[in-house]
Amino acid sequence: MLTLEALDIRQDDFRLIADLSVQTGEIVAIIGPSGAGKSTLLNVISGFFRSVSGRVLWNGSDITAEPPGERPLSIVFQDNNLFPHLTAFQNVALGIRPSLKLTKPESERVMQALNRVGLKGLQNRKPAALSGGQQSRVTLARVLVRGRPLILLDEPFAALGPALRVEMLDLVAELARAEGATLLMVTHHPADAIRIADQTIVVANGVAEAPIATQTLFDNPPQVLRDYLG
Repeated sequence: MLTLEALDIRQDDFRLIADLSVQTGEIVAIIGPSGAGKSTLLNVISGFFRSVSGRVLWNGSDITAEPPGERPLSIVFQDNNLFPHLTAFQNVALGIRPSLKLTKPESERVMQALNRVGLKGLQNRKPAALSGGQQSRVTLARVLVRGRPLILLDEPFAALGPALRVEMLDLVAELARAEGATLLMVTHHPADAIRIADQTIVVANGVAEAPIATQTLFDNPPQVLRDYLG
């Protein structure tokens, strides 16, 4: 379980309070107005930004002071975090060894991950030779080989068209459930949350609210969410 215990997050004149828990294996959407702190919340969980006070706990263990690379998570940003000079295989292999010096079993793991996300035969292509959807699949393959129990997505499919975004949402949900991973996904699209998220966190007015069952939330949204949805 992921627990955000009385987090007080501040930056310049920005402040966000988060005191909530996410159950293991849940897919949780994070939604709210632009500038409300959705991405900042992920950055605190991943260790790229420190809160003023409070703790981040994973299965009861305090990971607040751990550097990003030692936390039990993978994070995917909008730009997919791919290195343009490396092949799809090499970009995925970075999830195992930054040196790219893989053993035979490790190389097989990379190929299996690429095959699993629908990139069979494309392992030698560089990002410029891949479509936007294929680049997203490379990123998901890297998440797979890392095998971390917590996955954070910061609008990674925002640049994709509606049909392709739906396809990628279904794929990431399928992979997360198959791996038993906990997934937190920042999105501006209510349809994304309704499609794959068990629970949804609303971030607005300086507070990250506790997760609510997604369908229940959108059937009777609070006023702050109604204002955001228009």
